[in-house]
Amino acid sequence: MAQARPSIQELIARRRRAGFIGRSGERAAFRENLDLAPEDERHRFLFHVHGHAGVGKTFLVRELEQIARERGALTAYVDESAGSVPDALAVISHQLARQGHRLKKLDEALATHRERRHEAEAAALALEPETAPRPSAGALAVARAGLVGLGMVPGVGPFTGALDADRLAQGADRLRAGLSARLRNQEDVHLVLSPERVLTPVLLGELAALAPCVPWIVLLFDTYERTGRFLDGWLHEIMTTDRHGALPADVVLVTAGQLPLASARWGGFADFVADVPLGPFTEAEARGLLADKGVRAEPVVAEVLRLTGGLPVLVSTLAEARPADPRDVGDPSGTAVERFLKWEQDPVRRATALACALPRTLDADVVRAVVECPEEEFDGLYAWLRGMPFISERGDRMRYHDLVRAPMLRLQRRQSPRGWAQRHRQLARTFTRWLAETEAALEPGEFWKEEDWRELRLAESYHCLCADPRTALPGVLGDLVTACDHGDDVLWRWVRLPAEAGEDTGSRNLESWGSALAEAFTADGVAGVAGVLLDRAGGEEPWRATARAVRADALARGGDQQGALEEYDRALALDPALVRALRGKVLARSSLGDYRAALVDLRRVVELEPDNPYNMFLRGEHLRILGRYEEALADLDHGIRIDPGQSFAWASRGAARLARGELEEALADLDRALDLNPDYAWALARRARLWRARRDRTRQLADLNRALALQPDWAWGRCERGDALRVAGRDEEALVDYDRALALDPDYTSAYASRGASRANLGRLREALADFDRALLLDPVYVWALRRRAAVHRALGADDRAEADEAHADRLSAPQPWPSDEHPSSVD
Repeated sequence: MAQARPSIQELIARRRRAGFIGRSGERAAFRENLDLAPEDERHRFLFHVHGHAGVGKTFLVRELEQIARERGALTAYVDESAGSVPDALAVISHQLARQGHRLKKLDEALATHRERRHEAEAAALALEPETAPRPSAGALAVARAGLVGLGMVPGVGPFTGALDADRLAQGADRLRAGLSARLRNQEDVHLVLSPERVLTPVLLGELAALAPCVPWIVLLFDTYERTGRFLDGWLHEIMTTDRHGALPADVVLVTAGQLPLASARWGGFADFVADVPLGPFTEAEARGLLADKGVRAEPVVAEVLRLTGGLPVLVSTLAEARPADPRDVGDPSGTAVERFLKWEQDPVRRATALACALPRTLDADVVRAVVECPEEEFDGLYAWLRGMPFISERGDRMRYHDLVRAPMLRLQRRQSPRGWAQRHRQLARTFTRWLAETEAALEPGEFWKEEDWRELRLAESYHCLCADPRTALPGVLGDLVTACDHGDDVLWRWVRLPAEAGEDTGSRNLESWGSALAEAFTADGVAGVAGVLLDRAGGEEPWRATARAVRADALARGGDQQGALEEYDRALALDPALVRALRGKVLARSSLGDYRAALVDLRRVVELEPDNPYNMFLRGEHLRILGRYEEALADLDHGIRIDPGQSFAWASRGAARLARGELEEALADLDRALDLNPDYAWALARRARLWRARRDRTRQLADLNRALALQPDWAWGRCERGDALRVAGRDEEALVDYDRALALDPDYTSAYASRGASRANLGRLREALADFDRALLLDPVYVWALRRRAAVHRALGADDRAEADEAHADRLSAPQPWPSDEHPSSVD
């Protein structure tokens, strides 16, 4: 059977490698490293190639890959087309499979990850992150409300609307319990929220199985200035810790980016890392490359060296054209772009190279939209463009090298400003049409969640900015406000957009916007970006109220509830009916313990959205917190009639009925909440209180154990279980929970009092006294602690102090709804 002809891609790769000149020292060092056993102290486990754009990092990395393959190594190459660790693992698995070594277990785990992530995103609107509060003096408001995190209410979801994948990642701890109900088990939850924890051990196991079969396994990670954001910490962890398992010693890693490795992370491992800095070609290397392409005439060589400064990508670009006529060299008016293309005589190719520099990225569809040529000629033209040395391919996209694209853009803009604007308008219309086609298959609320839609929108916006910066900027600023709700990665793309368009158009206004936005994003994230938008815009923009609310949300996430309240008020001054701001204000007030004021805002929320059961649940919860149980039950009943599938509503109603002493009804509600979500820790803790009221210690501890298995770092739950153990006479075990609760929350008043009681029971009176002193310092009117401290004083012979504490407690005393030997772990 005749051997299949190579593909265009394979032919391009062969030609490029055949023309590789220079970097002999770097290549030799890599070869020598493969000759050394991993146990040899001279062996390096990581090669880091770094240097400015255009110095040939990717060419060198590809050459190192080929050297490794010549030594029998398995190799995998990852670049910025991977946007996460799971993406990188998928690339590695695919490439190793093409070399005859399929990573079956990793493929299966990745497939499961994709399925579970899809399920989580598909269920986002209904997803109810149900987690309980952490009560303490410092976080008492959150504890009382049962509200966790910005925009979250247990069992209801974020105030700002539907969750997407970015919000799931940002709120992993808060969402874990709710996701587990949707995603079958905790392993699936980890697979969605922390996929590296699940996938990395699988990868390492697969590599360990492969290692005896091949001399080396070489994994290469290019464009590290971008991929390092998510890869650097991961690579450092798998190389320097055994947290995920053992990395075989036969693995060699290669990374390549613009910057050196961060010394804070890698400084202590210099003996195991080969640092490979790259600069421009030496004159000898540049001359060697030109000679290899047949460019030997000294005037031509001198001009190439002058124009390129030895930058490999530019030397390669000019060498590909093989200039031979010295009369073409030395024109003082010639620009770098003219030198790139002047030896290409085909006018169609010249025009194609210039026109295709306009889009930021290319694929066949974009090139068709840019290039005017008969369809039968397109494939050849496209293959020629892909073969140009200044074109890099990342996944299914192509990109011009920045050092080539920038002068091409400047040339076109200077030569024909009107033609420049017209071509960008035409491209903008093309992307607008593609956007409309994409939107036809989506609901309006889904647009921003779809990566394909976002990429088209970015491209459309970029070309609009290039065509007419003044007219297009207001729309882009509005998109920036929306992007603030979709995670830092999405927001950064929009933050960079004005700067990129400003650099390409020469617009100082766009460059100024881009610089200010980038600095604000780096310093203060979403809050900083929203602040710049509000400070620099004209003042009449329709998005200003939303931007205020966005900034308020970010301030609240950072713990500045008072600052958030002020921003919510500014948003509502601009738009009194902005429900998002009103609900955010409710959460901020609740976090500060001002439930009555929050309830006033909630009334307005319900007026604006009377048919939203979520609002009824929220108001019912606040009424419960304030002890207005009859009103709370009315709201919760109403909400449940509209939407009976929300576990938080049932749990909240169960807690209200429990407070009223309606134990049977409360149990039915809490059981229903746990039927809807068996891993609802807050409902389990509430039901444990019901068992306590019935003095059913066995069931009480069983529910608390389940709750803490779901949320081991829950201070309130730890203290609750400690109290149950103490009352059961298991004080040593109780102390473990109290210590853990106080490690999580050093200002947890009742945990000090409870620990003091257990220490007193164990005869550790001085330690008990210190705990009671601390509890009463935090809460001077804590009657239960006063009476317990009085008993300790009396046991130590300090009768006068005991009498003083008892008298003070009598003055403060009121009928207690709990037995005398126990107390609630937090005011509820």
